[in-house]
Amino acid sequence: MITFDDFNLSKSYSNALQEAGYIYPTPIQRASFSAIRSGKDLVGVAQTGTGKTLAYLLPLIQDMRFVKNHETKILIIVPTRELVAQVVKEAEWVLANTNFTVKGVFGGANINTQKLNLVEGADILVGTPGRLLDLGLDGAVKMKKIKRLVIDEVDEMMNLGFKTQLNNMFELMDDRRQNIMFSATLSDKVESVIEKEFKNYEKIEVAPHGTPLDQIQQFYYRVPNYYTKLNLLKILLESEELNKVLVFVRTKKIADRLFDALQAFLGEESVAVIHSNKSQNYRFRSVNGFESGQNRILIATDIISRGLDIKSVSHVINFDAPEEAVDYIHRIGRTGRADEDGTSILFVGEDQEESLMEIEALMKKTITPLENPLNLVQVEEKIPEEIEYVRMKSYLTAPTLKHSKGAFHAKKAKNMKDPRKRSRSRSSSNKKARRR
Repeated sequence: MITFDDFNLSKSYSNALQEAGYIYPTPIQRASFSAIRSGKDLVGVAQTGTGKTLAYLLPLIQDMRFVKNHETKILIIVPTRELVAQVVKEAEWVLANTNFTVKGVFGGANINTQKLNLVEGADILVGTPGRLLDLGLDGAVKMKKIKRLVIDEVDEMMNLGFKTQLNNMFELMDDRRQNIMFSATLSDKVESVIEKEFKNYEKIEVAPHGTPLDQIQQFYYRVPNYYTKLNLLKILLESEELNKVLVFVRTKKIADRLFDALQAFLGEESVAVIHSNKSQNYRFRSVNGFESGQNRILIATDIISRGLDIKSVSHVINFDAPEEAVDYIHRIGRTGRADEDGTSILFVGEDQEESLMEIEALMKKTITPLENPLNLVQVEEKIPEEIEYVRMKSYLTAPTLKHSKGAFHAKKAKNMKDPRKRSRSRSSSNKKARRR
């Protein structure tokens, strides 16, 4: 079996990997190493949780040469500030035994402070598209001198409305650079970027889009609404097996509502929450508290379903089914990482039967149904967010399946139709981009 020793890494990097307990490279790391070392452009497709960060970091830093002014040699673009922090953290421990520096920049922080921090340069710079473009236009980042460019989670950047910022950054850069792209999916927008910017590239696809990680057990319950879901969640959390639980919800309002309810049920120290309305420091504290074990439960919107490597998440609970089936893949990828076992539980609301079928069709895999506990209290009352969601969904989208007007029930397989892809609205994407 191939080990990291077979990569013939510099001793400082090899020692860092050994100290961190890394012995065997993942498939995407094995497949990417020689291709990136060769200097050619690369498009890597791999599902979340497969080690994409080290897949591009290790081959890029292997031949990095020290320059006294720490001129930026590698630029890494990621979609969110949380992912900036994650990539910086991973690069720092790999580079710990060297003189190389890595820095991160993102929106929502003081740009003048970031400019001052970059005066002495950074061998590796990680940032979000909007902030990197601003710094490039101001000359704080010498875009023309970038020789190696990494675009990580590029499909999520497209979803968040960053295509214009990426294109504008490309205009500032020298065409004679190595382009590296890693993503879990390749949409039409992503393909257009590849066609325009990549030359004689190699494509590596380790796992097809929609393939769930094998070590994740997947289950679902049918629960009609928020209050019934809350009652079910409280019952499940009584089990000690749910020791590090990531709970995904549909909106920020539901996240705050659930946070208050679980704090009252379990105590303030047990629960944390993260979404885009929270300050940067608050968001980092929430992630760090959950990762360290200070908080048993982290409630989140899809802002952290991509890229963050939080170790030993025992369970991912989809309190609400995601709007897009592919987001389910990214959500459950937060558990079952690094060859650990994981469990995913999906709560299927009465208006989310279609979402369940789309998820199963995407994965080509059936999720195991579970019977509701006998002591589950069913509540008919709906919260305002649920009422508004149903109204908005009815207005914005035409139904793709015939829904029964009777009782809430499972659809038979013969009545299932192929799922139809939905597109996110441009206005929604632009709003998300501005928040970052």
